[in-house]
Amino acid sequence: MRVFVAVEISDDDVIRSIIDLQSKIKIKAKPVLPQNLHFTLQFLGETSENDVERIRQLLKSIKFSSFKIKFKGLGAFPNLRSPRVIWIGTDEEGSNALMGLAGKVESVLSPLGFKSDKPFKSHLTIFRIKNKVGDVSKELEKFEMCDFGTQEISGIKLKQSVLTPKGPLYSDIEAIKSQ
Repeated sequence: MRVFVAVEISDDDVIRSIIDLQSKIKIKAKPVLPQNLHFTLQFLGETSENDVERIRQLLKSIKFSSFKIKFKGLGAFPNLRSPRVIWIGTDEEGSNALMGLAGKVESVLSPLGFKSDKPFKSHLTIFRIKNKVGDVSKELEKFEMCDFGTQEISGIKLKQSVLTPKGPLYSDIEAIKSQ
């Protein structure tokens, strides 16, 4: 099964502000559905059922305290001139806390052979772009001062992703709460 470790966006005010932004940005892109909004701490890919059970146990060993993140800033991967993804960032403190949590996830899973393919960057994907749309910097500039709100992060989840023609379907395998 295809799995990843994530922090979900669950604050209703944050979700409403993101939906509002998605309705205002005028680019040809597919918005991420509210129930799919998350920070990916580590993508694990296709994983056997045996490994999923071992991953569940290892993730339960992670100790972390809850923390707050403030959603701010917009960006694009790989860049604004030729984007494939539009994202919302976080404040520096929230970004550092997410980075630390992602480091703990990678550390406990590395004995199973899971390594991140790129350094963690705290970003919340809000649009996916299939076809070229060109430079989006002018469009995103209009919203760079938006305040999307704050959310307390008090848990991580091991999630399954099933790819469908209508987009991914995510389901929870395990939830790990902060201490």
